[in-house]
Amino acid sequence: MKRTTVLLFLLGTLSSPILKAQEFTPVRMDSLMAVMDKNNVWMGSIAISKGDQLLYQKAIGYADLAQKKKANINTRYGIGSISKTFTATLVLKTVELGKLKLDEPISAFFKDIPDAGKITVHQLLNHSSGLHNITDDNDYLTWNTKPQTEKELVERIVKGGVDFAPSSKHAYSNSNYILLTYILDKVWKKDYAFLLKEYICKPLNLQETTFGRPQNNSWDVSESYRFTHEWTLEPHTDNSVPLGAGAVWSTPADLGKFFNGLFSHKIINAASLEEMKKIDQGYGLGLFQLPFYEHIGFGHTGGIDGYSSVAGHFEDGNYNVAIISNANNYNNNEILKFSLGELYKKPFPLPDLAEIQLTEEEILSLVGEYKSEQPPIQINITKEGNKVLGQVVGQPAFQLKPKDRNTLVQPQFGVKIVFERSENKMTLYQNGHTLVLKK
Repeated sequence: MKRTTVLLFLLGTLSSPILKAQEFTPVRMDSLMAVMDKNNVWMGSIAISKGDQLLYQKAIGYADLAQKKKANINTRYGIGSISKTFTATLVLKTVELGKLKLDEPISAFFKDIPDAGKITVHQLLNHSSGLHNITDDNDYLTWNTKPQTEKELVERIVKGGVDFAPSSKHAYSNSNYILLTYILDKVWKKDYAFLLKEYICKPLNLQETTFGRPQNNSWDVSESYRFTHEWTLEPHTDNSVPLGAGAVWSTPADLGKFFNGLFSHKIINAASLEEMKKIDQGYGLGLFQLPFYEHIGFGHTGGIDGYSSVAGHFEDGNYNVAIISNANNYNNNEILKFSLGELYKKPFPLPDLAEIQLTEEEILSLVGEYKSEQPPIQINITKEGNKVLGQVVGQPAFQLKPKDRNTLVQPQFGVKIVFERSENKMTLYQNGHTLVLKK
């Protein structure tokens, strides 16, 4: 439920080789999905549309590895923080109907929240409240799979306090949207699941979108996985924890319908949508900008358990793109770039995911602790069988795939590491940044 590290800002400053422009065709998208499937680096689903017209839809991989249950276009996934766009839309709908004001202080709903008299609904929406993000707490993974009451979550937010004065800066915090969920419940005297269905799903005919993990049809519900040495099943965060910050489930096709309906003013009016699109220090109201060359889209990313997603709308082409994965060892941003390249006739080459096998001696020569002074980072390189693993101290280990004797990559995070054995050092490249670490 943390903000997914799909670095969409980099879409506007690409340096990848560009192929000759061509018309959008499903053939190249099929080729991309085939590469992902063949190399077992990504499982999930994608949908691309122009307005109401579906241009492309595909699901690859498994919804459940243990049962060998293949994913299909109706398989539903956790969309994580894309839920926030749904929540922000419901808040703006509530404001339109005169039931709530954007400048209303949250002290009307929560007396014990720090700075409650100064924090407004608007500041919750654009992450300028200053409230500490409770999903960043060290003990989060000890309680996130257990049901939580409103009293318990509010107490956690109160205990977390504030990280800065309201509106003095912006910082992503799931606490904001947890509180917005409760505010909606209190104003409407209806729960979030009802509001989602009544004011978004019914008007837009979103038949595969629900609050929380669907229970009525397990065949169309996916599990999620994290890759270390192989795909490992991830536990389920209880719906009562993320609420409107991250507990919505959907399909890419439904997400495309949602963003198309949102930007066609089928849920909220034009003035409300413009309010959502106002970007302040990178944050709108449940929206981020998604730049691709000269084209600017609006959408959101998501990540919860092993699910990873990105979805948005590009007004200048009336395009909607939605990508959701339940097993991700390849950067969603690369799939998004490829998709947008097809739409805007700026195609990218298919990824080269081929890898070589290093000898045991070559692997052992890489093993060790690598450190940089500024910033102070340590990366441990270890060997497991014939695999090379990397681990930033304090974070989970990840597999590095050899492209040649000295170059190893991690596609999910866009990481490339070049080793110089004779000098006992590595150079790490990621998202335009370079870092040298010494052994």
